Amino acid sequence: MSDTIILAIDQGTTSTRSMTFGTDGQPRHTERHEFDQHYPRSGWVEHDAEDIWRDTVRTMKAVAEKDGGKVAGIGITNQRETVVVWDRKTGEPVHNAIVWQDRRTARLCAQLKADGCEPLVRERTGLILDPYFSGTKLKWILDEVDGVRARADKGELAFGTIDSFLLWRLTGGKVHATDASNASRTLLFDIHKGQWDADMLKMLDIPESLLPKVRDNSTIFGETTTDLLGSAVPIGGMAGDQQAAVVGQACFARGDAKSTYGTGCFVLLNTGDEALTSKNGMLTTIAYQLGGKRTYALEGSIFVAGAAVKWLRDGLGLINRAADTNDMATKLDGNDGVYMVPAFVGLGAPHWDPDARATITGLTFAATGSHIARAALESVAYQTADLLDAMVADGARDARQIRVDGGMAANDWFCQFLANMLDTEVARPANIETTAAGAAFLAGMATGVWNGTDDIAATWKEDRTFMPDMKADERASLQAGWQEALSRTRSKPKS
Repeated sequence: MSDTIILAIDQGTTSTRSMTFGTDGQPRHTERHEFDQHYPRSGWVEHDAEDIWRDTVRTMKAVAEKDGGKVAGIGITNQRETVVVWDRKTGEPVHNAIVWQDRRTARLCAQLKADGCEPLVRERTGLILDPYFSGTKLKWILDEVDGVRARADKGELAFGTIDSFLLWRLTGGKVHATDASNASRTLLFDIHKGQWDADMLKMLDIPESLLPKVRDNSTIFGETTTDLLGSAVPIGGMAGDQQAAVVGQACFARGDAKSTYGTGCFVLLNTGDEALTSKNGMLTTIAYQLGGKRTYALEGSIFVAGAAVKWLRDGLGLINRAADTNDMATKLDGNDGVYMVPAFVGLGAPHWDPDARATITGLTFAATGSHIARAALESVAYQTADLLDAMVADGARDARQIRVDGGMAANDWFCQFLANMLDTEVARPANIETTAAGAAFLAGMATGVWNGTDDIAATWKEDRTFMPDMKADERASLQAGWQEALSRTRSKPKS
């Protein structure tokens, strides 16, 4: 088994990566490629699905060749909620993929709320009516792209999130399926019954013929075509990126929590077999489904985390690389009253304000680029604290430890500040790329490399734990400043 590897495809919002993992669960090789972002209008975000497919093939082939081991299986993890509709015969997308960050359906969501639809949406799907989710994006494509609805009604088209689109292409069009975690983010799926919901489809006027079959997260979905890696390889795992990180962080017990810091920030807290209904702006979602058994989580979604650091680099030119923010924040004794609220595409949980826009408050002539960089890092910690406070108010267990991953987790200053704001132990694993690891673990369980979740938990290794060391009054003062900045950013009073 020493030459056996699992290949994970990690298709994210700004880049596509392929990684290989050994039977010890540790990463071996990585290939990554960034792709273009398209912004047709203010608040609109699109990807060319063909770019994503080309990068998937390129990175997958390159990493397999670099590793040289026998690929026992492939796992796929993906940016969630991003929508693709394609032709069933040709595989050609009918429109650019509409990305999870896209806000074009805000008016439709507001109308559906006004019509009284949201209580049923929350009851069935665990979600709220917000442009974030896939369903309204799919409706937009059906209604706004010429000829698409007529073709959908004839059964000529297929819908999927990125996982489903890649699975279709990898299997040469033989398999149209998704997994329970991605299905739970579409606004179309009953998370209690584990099936597409007829009332949700009727509400959005979506033909059921468009939809993929929903399967466990760890199962044999199909096999790749032989031209990709030289032989047919089983695809044994699929999960949305945040749920994959739950698996990669081995958060299998009720009360376990993880927070992933990528383009956005997503906190998931395992609630076991209980689907808690939030009264504080959290989402109820499927964490994973194994052997037909669903495990649930409360989730808080922050739309902008690492994307704010990327803006410092690409938009303002304040930094050359993300790691620069660690030194910039460290050299300051405090934030000097400067706060950033990174609502570049609205605010996610617990506010759900699609019309809010980013602000920086407290600027004086004494403020420097370091203050803005520090404010960007601090904003992510403040938002994480807001999410965990809301989860506890909803009746979830107060997490004694939160496991962090993603690019920002490599920043020591950020991790320490996060521990201080949460007043909770923050644990960083040796492998912070837990999203890809989760996809690999799911595929490895389906192909016999690992026997179950206990095997996966045994592979988790800690790099460093950050303990809170800030006095309560200082924490309260900083959080009060954050709440004041937040109130200036909101497009409407908090309900």
